[in-house]
Amino acid sequence: MDSASTAWIAPAPLLLASTSPTRRLLLAAAALPVETQSPGVDERAVEAEAAGLPPPDLARRLAAAKCAAVAARHPDRVVVGADQVLDLDGEVFHKPADAAAARAQLARLSGRTHALHAAVAIGARGVVAESFVETARLTLRPLDAAAIAAYVELAGERCVTASVGAYQLEGLGIHLFAEIAGDHSTILGLPLLPLLARLRARGCLGL
Repeated sequence: MDSASTAWIAPAPLLLASTSPTRRLLLAAAALPVETQSPGVDERAVEAEAAGLPPPDLARRLAAAKCAAVAARHPDRVVVGADQVLDLDGEVFHKPADAAAARAQLARLSGRTHALHAAVAIGARGVVAESFVETARLTLRPLDAAAIAAYVELAGERCVTASVGAYQLEGLGIHLFAEIAGDHSTILGLPLLPLLARLRARGCLGL
């Protein structure tokens, strides 16, 4: 991306503390030059230390841990860390381990409304400078075992184990839903509007 086609005016590209292709593509689509780096954070260890936190606060803790890890290595860069937590009546879901686990998750979510809490932390000068969380609420249509099995087979194990909840809304997963309330980028794991507002306030954007 050349300087004429970017909204970014900070000296170095935005550093995303994630290897998520979806988050990288969201930023690139907003004309932000982005580099990615794995934070190397043990998410389950962070979650264990944060036992008892409400799901939105857990998402924020995870995003901050990822941001902090990368920001400490690159104190001269603007860093963004992000995480998303699926919350079904206070129970946190993780990515399913296999197709059977994906079918079990979808059976639990069938006909019910769950929340996706998408948290973002922004790092500058080597530390986490601020963080926030946005929430979307999604309702699956009632799904019987045959419908769930058909979806998992059609989507493929690689797809259903790649995302918490066993679905990707931007693909075949859209067939599972009866109602969606929330910003699309929040559902994809990176709330763009509040993130852009904060980056703009930091003088990083020319738009």
